[in-house]
Amino acid sequence: MPVTIKPCTTTSDLKAFVQFPYDLYKNNAYWVPPMKNDELKSLQTATNPAFRICDAQFWLALKDGKVVGRVGAIINRPYNEKMGEQLARISRLEFIDDLEVSKALLQTAESWAKEKGMKGVHGPLGFTNLDHQALLIEGFDHIPSVASEYHLPYYLKHMEASGYGKEMDWVEFRLKLEAEIPEKALKLNDMIQRRYNLKVVHFKTQAEMKPYAMKAFHLLNNAFDELFSFVKMDDDLLQFYIDKYFSILNPKFVKLVQDKDDNIIGFIISLPSLSKAMQKAKGKLLPFGWYHIMQALKKPTEVDLLLTGIHPDWQAQGVSAILITELQKVMNEHGVQYVETTGMIETNEKAINHWKNYDHIQHKRKRCFRKMF
Repeated sequence: MPVTIKPCTTTSDLKAFVQFPYDLYKNNAYWVPPMKNDELKSLQTATNPAFRICDAQFWLALKDGKVVGRVGAIINRPYNEKMGEQLARISRLEFIDDLEVSKALLQTAESWAKEKGMKGVHGPLGFTNLDHQALLIEGFDHIPSVASEYHLPYYLKHMEASGYGKEMDWVEFRLKLEAEIPEKALKLNDMIQRRYNLKVVHFKTQAEMKPYAMKAFHLLNNAFDELFSFVKMDDDLLQFYIDKYFSILNPKFVKLVQDKDDNIIGFIISLPSLSKAMQKAKGKLLPFGWYHIMQALKKPTEVDLLLTGIHPDWQAQGVSAILITELQKVMNEHGVQYVETTGMIETNEKAINHWKNYDHIQHKRKRCFRKMF
């Protein structure tokens, strides 16, 4: 039977779009399912403020009446203006191992992009850098963090068969922590704080974090501005992500650094690994999803590093070392032995070289592809 491409025009279509990866990765030991409700909200104009700055369309592929793939296409207008390009983003691409299916999906997204006046496509990328991005091409036998992606090994050959080439790679590391922080690192931490009159902000409750949330994300806008695929987000969009992720943070694993005038100049947001808990939750908080998540938050054995941001004026002053040292104190108190980083752009040598100071493996690689018309 031929492949039929169906645009998502109803809530029922979007629910099928969200459901497909659950069927594709059923019984896969490494895929970490997102929360279905969060995924659905991200695809709807009424609940995702990114639609104010983006055009988007989503499609399903059907064969013999069964969903066998999905794809989205997004035009982030501010990003194109910033870069002086006319590109659409391939997004949320998933498919069975059938070249007819993958080609039909990609050609549909490309045709839509051409109709919108675009000169090419790239991705997988999401609405923003805090959305789904990149395709896993190495590390299929490692479970990802909740902020990363998992794909099946055959995806790469399908992308190449459709004429897509590499644009940018992200790499991820798994670190083994020492039982104690070296005395040299502790002394350096104290020296930097005294030299610049800096203050570390610690949290015990989410209520204590709340007044700092938007300020930290404003810093993110500045700290990430020059990174690949990034575009600054307005307060409505930042609040969307704060609301999405805030409730699952363990406050003890979030650290801020302020200057002498109480301006936030750096932050690190980490999270006890929820990957296995999310697998048990199977995309739903009820009836037992919350229990698995809360247990993982209270009794961490591994930690995921989600976001680190340093103000551009402070990026060579040791602020990142302060944040890591203060976070490691908490991790050691909880008996955490391993840390998973999220993807770092392969050209970000400073960040990559920092993690190489630890006992580590570079175990995952993800790729953004590009195809010009």
